[in-house]
Amino acid sequence: MDYHCLREIEGKQAHDPLFIEKMNYNNKSSSSSSSRCVCVLGPVIVGAGPSGLAAAACLKEKGVPSTILERSNCIASLWQLKTYDRLRLHLPKQFCELPFMGFPSDFPTYPSKRQFVEYLEGYANKFGINPCFNETVDQAEFDSTLGFWRVKSTATRGGKKTTTEYICRWLIAATGENAEAVMPEIEGTAEFGGSIKHTSLYKNGEEYRGKKVLVVGCGNSGMEVCLDLCNQNAKPSLVVRDTVHVLPREMLGKSTFGLSMWLLKWLPIRLVDRLLLIVSWLLLGDTARFGLDRPCLGPLQLKNLSGKTPVLDVGTLAKIKCGDIKVCPAIKRLKRHTVEFVNGRTEKFDAIILATGYKSNVPYWLKEGDMFSKKDGLPRKSFPNGWRGENGLYAVGFTKRGLLGASMDAKRIADDIESCWKAEAKHV
Repeated sequence: MDYHCLREIEGKQAHDPLFIEKMNYNNKSSSSSSSRCVCVLGPVIVGAGPSGLAAAACLKEKGVPSTILERSNCIASLWQLKTYDRLRLHLPKQFCELPFMGFPSDFPTYPSKRQFVEYLEGYANKFGINPCFNETVDQAEFDSTLGFWRVKSTATRGGKKTTTEYICRWLIAATGENAEAVMPEIEGTAEFGGSIKHTSLYKNGEEYRGKKVLVVGCGNSGMEVCLDLCNQNAKPSLVVRDTVHVLPREMLGKSTFGLSMWLLKWLPIRLVDRLLLIVSWLLLGDTARFGLDRPCLGPLQLKNLSGKTPVLDVGTLAKIKCGDIKVCPAIKRLKRHTVEFVNGRTEKFDAIILATGYKSNVPYWLKEGDMFSKKDGLPRKSFPNGWRGENGLYAVGFTKRGLLGASMDAKRIADDIESCWKAEAKHV
């Protein structure tokens, strides 16, 4: 146990009867094999994805230890367990690096899923990050009487359930924007009879060979799943419910994202958007002809305002143009192996894949109402001000700006906690 943390708790115990009563109760419970109470060293980080690892590494560089609680059995569980086989980073590797460690020089510009996981495992090893796996945080709440966060988690090992309460001075939410799959309610789902699964359960198109498959959602995942299905000789159709910006992954020999970032140094965002759309039209043509209408706002403006990411095309649009992938309107309802669309047309399908994205799960476990919105589970303050809350609460990985945004938050959090850490150590 940290000396400074121990001394602070001992001081509270000496003067706070309520604290003594609560701690005595926890200590009695911890004597059994099913419950325990732990005072942790430094902050507790909830989530061992890239954001949680970045926060832990930045803290360690400042000399501040941390404890990571991860509900799964591995780091980056979204990448390892819930993504399709053909997935690659959508942005060049230099824009996806975590603090203090770049990608290996022999990795391609767009690393594969396996390569990215290898990078994260190497990152954890370099900084000696060892998360507590299979620890599901059920509740985290600030106890104003104690002046600490109380984080309750449940772990099941060997068929036995153990409840642990972690007491900490700082709490970092690193579960991110993609913690839970979004499953839309579609009328007639129970009647359909065929396979309906979210992309979090999709690995590759081999099981769909020769089948008619409807992919719901036209983001990067939906587009890539359609392409993968085509390559496995399936017959995919794509539901496009909204407007979407489709951009080539590379322009003028440069990555579209990298070119955008460079242009924004010299030009206003509206002009950069116009340039991107002109080049996209020259390279891809008029996407509206194929059922992919563009939003009124440019791709960068839309990303800034709503967080909606443009699709970076890796070959799907060519399949749409030649008719290998059909574009469909929104679904009205499902019937027995049949889909009825909002335009009245019906068509038979063998399976449906929901590329409907993910959402934050923070409101389910974090009991506070100021920093995070209960509606979407994201910080109420927009980037770059959403990383810090009250009473030692922080957020990393909720910027809607990918790994670059997470790295920026991680550095800010480490700087902030370091100042408190040193000040408290000096005071003690």
